[in-house]
Amino acid sequence: MLNLNRVGYGAMQLAGPGVYGPPADPDNAKAVLRRAVELGVDHLDTSDFYGPHVVNQLIKEALHPYPENLVIVTKIGFLRTPDKAWVPAHEPRQLRDAVHDNLRNLGLDRLQVVNLRLDPAEGPRERDIEREFTALAELREQGLVEHLGLSNATRAQLDQARAIAPVVCVQNMFNIADRRDSELVDHTAEEGIAYVPFFPLGGFGPLQHAALAEVAARHGATERQVALAWLLQRSPNVLLIPGTSSVRHLEENLLARELRLSDQDLTQLDTSG
Repeated sequence: MLNLNRVGYGAMQLAGPGVYGPPADPDNAKAVLRRAVELGVDHLDTSDFYGPHVVNQLIKEALHPYPENLVIVTKIGFLRTPDKAWVPAHEPRQLRDAVHDNLRNLGLDRLQVVNLRLDPAEGPRERDIEREFTALAELREQGLVEHLGLSNATRAQLDQARAIAPVVCVQNMFNIADRRDSELVDHTAEEGIAYVPFFPLGGFGPLQHAALAEVAARHGATERQVALAWLLQRSPNVLLIPGTSSVRHLEENLLARELRLSDQDLTQLDTSG
């Protein structure tokens, strides 16, 4: 399993509206990245299709040369078009090009972790992934990629990928209000694979859960902090990548590392929705 601090940072929100184009305030975006590292974040989640290219370039401008302990996790498998659409790009040539784009824009000779993003955010769907994951495994053998992961994957796809090359992480949608992936969380824990929930705080819409406010009030915490703490206590293999474009929200999110929910809290959160 990846040996990382359990709360990282997801950089998607550093791009402009719709995850497209530059942010209104690039200096603020870079300040968020620098503050994350100052506060002990040792893994960033990004992609060259955020922007496109914008977020990786901001990361390079803010943090290069990178701290020795910083792991940059990127994902490939989609392209952005001028109308801001997300277009699948799973042909081996497209995957190779995407790896080289990430290397160039991040200023790296080797990508530490590359997740193969399989399908749009509405959820995984069963299909064969041998051809595309084999292409990534070849890039790993060439030394351009150190570790491989999957994003928006099913259990069957994880099994298929692991028959081709080692998989160190799975990045799927999972949060206190959307627990459809619970079985995969448990399976990855048993197999020593990190599980990285994207949209841990609800994504593009606010997280809705009846008990969050009451539990947060008991702890003098925010609902966001409780939602993150619940994920940390859900399984020891969970790594978090909450994203924000605000230094204040970043600092609040990272305080979830110190919040310990009681058995009463967990029971209440697990029995009300």
